[in-house]
Amino acid sequence: MKYLKLEKFLSQPRLNRFLIATGNSKTKAQKLYRINLRVAQAFYPILNLFEIFLRNAMNEQIASHFVDSNWVITEKNGFMSDNSLRSSRYFLKNSIIKSEQKIRRMGRTITSGKVIAEQSFAFWTSLFDRHHYRLLRGSIIHCFPNKPPNANRNIINQKLNNIREFRNRIYHNEPICFTGNIITFSEAITIKNEIYELLEWMDFDLVSYVSYFDSIDVKTDKLNNL
Repeated sequence: MKYLKLEKFLSQPRLNRFLIATGNSKTKAQKLYRINLRVAQAFYPILNLFEIFLRNAMNEQIASHFVDSNWVITEKNGFMSDNSLRSSRYFLKNSIIKSEQKIRRMGRTITSGKVIAEQSFAFWTSLFDRHHYRLLRGSIIHCFPNKPPNANRNIINQKLNNIREFRNRIYHNEPICFTGNIITFSEAITIKNEIYELLEWMDFDLVSYVSYFDSIDVKTDKLNNL
């Protein structure tokens, strides 16, 4: 496709960063844009699996903590309604309520499984924020039985936020091939390493399972031919 047509359908502002980074070479700008998309595409199965594994591990730990497999519903009026969460506008509780409303509109029966499946990645990562973590009495740290002794809530929370922010950039079609104005996938590789690190802390077998679907390094190597 000619550059002008691509610019028309993608928009000039979206392509400009690629054009400037490649010295105003329209050919290289298009190539860089394709490489960026391929690397973003390669992250999808890795991010998807990580989110599912994390969600299920956290659900198991919280259900055990409350001795309640339906905690995601019953705790709307429990820890999710704690006065200390007023400043967060009861993010967790409102997320559950919206999910229940959506399920009802679809004419389906509300179950904890359906509600859990509706929760965003931000819902789960936010449980490691200090205010939620305290109310859960730190029970969710047990999602990571293989973590090193110095890996506390703050360290895990930072890693999860890094992954979540990077995930959102990919899902919103933002470029991931830049650090400032420099063309590099260094941040993407850092995020990949953090994902694998957390997977290892959860269960060693998850690393080998996820790596089967991993083509990120192959795609990032395409920069060498730009």
